[in-house]
Amino acid sequence: MTQSPETLCHALLDAARKAGADSADAMAAEGSSLSIEVRAGTLEHAERSEGVDIGLRVFVGKRQAQVSSSDTRAETLTTMAERAVAMAREAPEDPYAGLAEPAQLAQDWDLAALEMADPTAEPSPEVLQQDALRAEAACAAVNGISQVQSAAAGYGSHRIHLAASNGFSGGYARTSRSISCVGIAGTGNGMERDHDGDSRTFQADLRDASEIGQTAGHRAVERLNARRPKTGAYPVLFDERISSSLIGHVLAAANGAAIARGSSWLKDSLGQQILPEALSVIEDPFRPRASGSRPFDGEGLATRRRAIIENGMLTGWTMDLASARKLGLESTGNAARGIGSVPSPSNWNIALTQGAQSRANLIRDMGTGLLVTSMIGSTINPNTGDYSRGCSGFWVENGEISYPVNEVTIAGNLLDMLKTLVPANDARGYLSRVVPSLLVEGMTLAGE
Repeated sequence: MTQSPETLCHALLDAARKAGADSADAMAAEGSSLSIEVRAGTLEHAERSEGVDIGLRVFVGKRQAQVSSSDTRAETLTTMAERAVAMAREAPEDPYAGLAEPAQLAQDWDLAALEMADPTAEPSPEVLQQDALRAEAACAAVNGISQVQSAAAGYGSHRIHLAASNGFSGGYARTSRSISCVGIAGTGNGMERDHDGDSRTFQADLRDASEIGQTAGHRAVERLNARRPKTGAYPVLFDERISSSLIGHVLAAANGAAIARGSSWLKDSLGQQILPEALSVIEDPFRPRASGSRPFDGEGLATRRRAIIENGMLTGWTMDLASARKLGLESTGNAARGIGSVPSPSNWNIALTQGAQSRANLIRDMGTGLLVTSMIGSTINPNTGDYSRGCSGFWVENGEISYPVNEVTIAGNLLDMLKTLVPANDARGYLSRVVPSLLVEGMTLAGE
């Protein structure tokens, strides 16, 4: 009989104690996924995977080691523990390593309120194939589409459990359901490509496959006959599809690991205003049906709602136990980890304050500038915040979209860019990162 993730975790802890570990934590995950791709009206690719993965972290004094495996036999658990302890004894001491104190651990969480897993039955391969075919057909029917590069549908279900020798033991299940489509418009050197997709926890929330395919097709056609605008300084509107990348740079710079290394352009900005006063960035790990929700972090600490930026001011760092200890602070309950990796700080669900104006009104008011809908590559200086990215989108003249543009580079400094942000009101509330379209007043644009 297959052992549950919880049983496997406790078996690993027992093996670690017998092998000589002073303390340990273990993580186990079991799950399955099914993905279907179609092309030209027929099945192109079908893949199903099922498996169990286990990971063990042991401590010998202030030395630690991590091992992982997909073999759950009893003899493997013993071997894993013995090897991990041997590795830890040879590892350098880390004064900041160690498990949480029992008083720090999460207790009495409410999994049902988070709605992390859809209780309905797993969709059959035939259902997924029909969704992919509907998306492909809708995309192909758009006038100007020359071919549909891919259309896919997928489903995943996973259960994880975390247990530690400090007394923590907890787990949860997740499901995901997705549809995506990529359309190609034009021919030869004039071809353009764009996409659309949706991924949800609950099947019932998923957007219609035909709508996704049609949107992918229209987006691709809109990109035809792109030009390069003239080099200069212009306002830039980051479309809602990619605007969360700007807030992502802020989150990376406020990460406790980066702060502890001294390699962050925000290291001297704690308590200072970095966004306009009307804007806040809220982290909320308790949003129902959101992919970033969780009752506890990767070290067993309770997650919590907090303002990372409040009324424009940076209030604190995102920390796991190790980074908090290095900084002489307390963990914010933001440890993330994989089966084969040690914890590191990460963010959960994020929301930026929405604005009062629509995206169309921001386009109207920006006069002449660039609407960015996709980005290519990235050069971000982690120490200074200097920003440079390739992008494509649409040129705006006199408050109206004039023509598509590509092969453009936009540049600026994040500290300056963030202070001029003007948000629209078009953020999708079901995403893990709820960020509306964002207007930056002035950036350097390298075109012709």
